[in-house]
Parts: sequence; C-alpha cells; structure tokens
Amino acid sequence: MKRRQLLKISGGAVALAASQAVAASQSKIFNWKMVMTWPKAFPGLATGMQWFADELKRVTQGRLNITLYGAGELVPAFEVFNAVSEGSAEMGHGPAYYWKGKIPAAEIFTAVPFGMTPLELDAWLYEGGGIELLNECYKPFGVLALPAGNSDFQMGGWFNKEINTVEDLKGLKIRILGIAGEVYRRAGATPISMPGNEIFTSMQSGVIEAADWVGPWNDQAFGLQKVAKYYYGTWQEPGSACELMINEKAFEKLPEDLKQLVHLTARAASLRMLTEFRINNAKALKNIVDKQGVRLKYFPQPVLAEFKKYTEEYMKEYSERDALSKKCYNSYYSFLNEQKIWSDNEIHYLQARDRMGYFL
Repeated sequence: MKRRQLLKISGGAVALAASQAVAASQSKIFNWKMVMTWPKAFPGLATGMQWFADELKRVTQGRLNITLYGAGELVPAFEVFNAVSEGSAEMGHGPAYYWKGKIPAAEIFTAVPFGMTPLELDAWLYEGGGIELLNECYKPFGVLALPAGNSDFQMGGWFNKEINTVEDLKGLKIRILGIAGEVYRRAGATPISMPGNEIFTSMQSGVIEAADWVGPWNDQAFGLQKVAKYYYGTWQEPGSACELMINEKAFEKLPEDLKQLVHLTARAASLRMLTEFRINNAKALKNIVDKQGVRLKYFPQPVLAEFKKYTEEYMKEYSERDALSKKCYNSYYSFLNEQKIWSDNEIHYLQARDRMGYFL
C-alpha cells in the first residue's frame, strides 16, 4: 500500500474516532446535586436557582440535570462550601462571606458597607478582574465560582426600638453577618451568627433583639414584620452578591459546550435574580409599611458616621490579613474609586428626580 493511501486511511480513522468520541460525550447525561444556603422554595434566591436548573436542562436538551437541596436537607447552610469542595455535591449556591473562616479574603465578594452597588459590583466582577480574584481564593479548595445573583440593596434590619445614637447600640443582640457584624461589634453591639430560618423564633423569644436578613421580599416571607416595630434602611450591604460554586473535578468532566452553557446560564440567572428583587422588594416594602404597621426608619448621620469609621478600620485590617486579601482589597477599592465620577452623576440624577417628583 502506498504511503499516501496509508496516511489517508489513518487520517480518516482518526477523524472517525474523534467524531465518535464527540458524539459519545454529547450524548452523555450528567445528573448533579446543588446544595444551597437558603430554604428550597425561598423567594428570589432559591427560586432563582431553580430557574437556573430548569433553564440549563432546557438549553442542554436534558444532558445536564441539577437537583436542588435547600439548607439542612443534605448539609447545613454554613457547610455548603465544604460539600462542594469535597465533592458530595457538584454545585452550591450562597454568599462568599459565609466562608470567611476558611478563606479570609472571601467576604469582600458579597458586600462591603458603603461599598459597591449591584451594578458596580457586577462590573468589577465581570470587567474589573473580580471573578479572577474570587477563583484565586477558591482554587486551593478545588472549587470554581461564578457570579449567580444579587439580592439588590439590603435593608438595615429589624429593631424593636429606635436607633437615635450610637449609645442605643450598646449591648444590642443583633443577628447579622459579614463585615457589618464586625462594625456592630466595634459600635458596642453583640452580633450573632445564625441561619435565616432561625431568625423569627429567636426574635420572638428574645434570644436576639434585632436582625438583618435580606430585604423586604424575603423578610416578609419569614414574617419578620410580625416580631419587630422598626425597619431601617440600608448602609451595610448595598448589593449582596451570591455565587455558584462548582466542584472543579466534576466541571472538567463536562464537554466544552456544556461548560459554556453553564457560564452563560449563570449570567442570565444573575441578571434575572437582580431584576426580580428590584420589582418585588418595592412591592413588599410598600405592603409592610402601608398595611402591616411597620415604621420605616433611616439611621441618623452621627450613627452612619460611626459605622463608616468602623468600616474603614475593619477593611484596613482585612487588607493586612494576607497577600490575597490585600490584592482583593486593592482591586475592589481601585475600581470603586475609578467609578466615582460616574456614580456621582447617577446620584445627582436620583436627587433631581426626587426633587422634581414622580409622574402620576
């Protein structure tokens, strides 16, 4: 047999084998588990991930199927990251600040008091190097992270007394997580960490005296308007990001087209979740104030000034934890400061709109 014919036959065999391998990979069905830090039917957060799972099943034509498990069904809320890292679940969903004990740099990726808004945070993650830094944090644990939702501006919390001065915070037992918890500690309060599903009974029984959860839509679903008189406006989480955590070994087993569809569907789910929160938070807040007798309040400037002082103090310490924390800190605040000139324009527009009044 001539060499040219041999090469032609060999080349054809390789092409045939390759096409068969591609066909086999494209026909394989993957069934994954996703564990969440929220109850399974929780509005916006869990239902947003159900939309993600349903949409991913649709666009992959049933090749990638994800079954969701709420907090406590397979693992407790604060064990979601470990479950994904260890491979007992292929996916997880929750906020990065839940894992700050394991990954000191992580909490900056959820929300920073007086920090980025949802749109600014999204811009930093996708266009400012934020995703790359987040994955630098998680890579040692075999976890890949993708942005997957934002609950928009979070409220400042539920209280049974007015907060008029910093003295009113002294000894206050408040359920709050993240950087804001450390700010409250420095202001004299006692921050308490607990899963969201324990807040109502803890407020009712007096275990805690105040609580931050998410925002009007989710807070109303938990009935928090029934156990507190005052609902304070935001300062501490001006756009709280959630993330999709994926076990790297499981992800690498997916064919390339499915990997791309995971990325694209996560981004679509992220935008959808934010818009859902924007619509439903407004409706829920109006209902809470107009029909359920809760008083909407805002922290006085002297209290906010103390919060800002302690935030700066804490974030300075954050930047000195380790090299990666410093890298994340520098990237976050450099991006925020670059955005200031454009953010100021947005502020002036909102002020002008408020002064001129709304139509209808």
